[in-house]
Amino acid sequence: MVCAGGANQPPPERHCPRHLRRARVTFTPPRKNRVPFVYTFFMFPSCQKAEGLEVFGYAQTMLETRMLVTGGAGFIGANFVRRALLTGRYRITVVDKLTYAGNRSNLDGLDVDFVQEDICHAEIVDKLVASHDLVVHFAAETHNDNSLADPSPFLRSNVEGTFQLLEACRRHNTRFHHISTDEVFGDLALNDPERFREDTPYRPSSPYSATKASSDMLVRAWYRSFGVPVTISNCSNNYGPYQHIEKFIPRQITNVLAGLSPKLYGTGEHVRDWIHVDDHNDAVLAIIERGRVGETYIIGADNDHVNNLQVIQMINELMGRDKNDFEHVNDRPGHDLRYAMDSTKLRRELGWAPQFTDQSGMREGLAQTIEWYREHQDWWLPQKEAVEAKYAESGQ
Repeated sequence: MVCAGGANQPPPERHCPRHLRRARVTFTPPRKNRVPFVYTFFMFPSCQKAEGLEVFGYAQTMLETRMLVTGGAGFIGANFVRRALLTGRYRITVVDKLTYAGNRSNLDGLDVDFVQEDICHAEIVDKLVASHDLVVHFAAETHNDNSLADPSPFLRSNVEGTFQLLEACRRHNTRFHHISTDEVFGDLALNDPERFREDTPYRPSSPYSATKASSDMLVRAWYRSFGVPVTISNCSNNYGPYQHIEKFIPRQITNVLAGLSPKLYGTGEHVRDWIHVDDHNDAVLAIIERGRVGETYIIGADNDHVNNLQVIQMINELMGRDKNDFEHVNDRPGHDLRYAMDSTKLRRELGWAPQFTDQSGMREGLAQTIEWYREHQDWWLPQKEAVEAKYAESGQ
């Protein structure tokens, strides 16, 4: 620090709040097409006051990106927020409508700002985007069975909501990352060695996957037409802490914990290339920090050799049960057969690799997930009876 007399002075222990200054600086890494970052610098003038004398010296004390996370109170979004905060590089605001799949308690203990709002409300979305440097868009209706019963909420949230965010990002030139799914590609035959890649044609087979495919196309169009700085990631099925118990893996775990039998849909031959939520979110962080604007990245954990029957058997074994102690229930209409992801581009360009890969790695991820649900029964048990009653109505 330099005082009025020119002598070097150490920074004071406390700063005067009225002199807090904020500056935005855009930094673009030197490699071509790399994503620009807008960092927020908080500058605290060192304030030493005496009679007739004010001494100021500027100290950079914080470097962060202001990130808006939509759907950040849901399963993947809340886990992403936790992961991003660990880096120390982000100041995060979560916006979430808090539908049945969102839970404010998922963010307990985290230093984030929270806004309960619908991303389809254009005026609110515009104000939120205007005050942030980066939008990471998790918010979506995601349950296939629900989309078959009533597609309208999926069209509203997944298509209109994405449109409102893109328009706000266009107005404010805000970086936008779109979280999407492997289900936009349709499915593969069980004996097909192919995997989904970034150039695989879209063949959605449910109202849910059709709305996600539509939102992907909107993101690409806003990049091509308006220059909105975007990236997209398509990921396989996730599992891990905070996942709603209507989903396949937590349903089986909580069934056992509640004294019920696991339920296997159809023959159990279906393959999902399961990925632990932490592996998914590490990939998303790599994309927003090092990915190329305008690009799509496939995220997968190489678990496409594990079918749903084997998943239930692993869960039973890890929970001390006979591996074949489960019930067969009705399959879902239009149940996709096999998903398999080729994440070569992501691994080569950005250096990402999954931790919970192959069958032994997945067992470790499942063991951690089982332990989380065992230790957090107050989080899921109040919902259990209603979830199982809804499944029973459809013979599942």
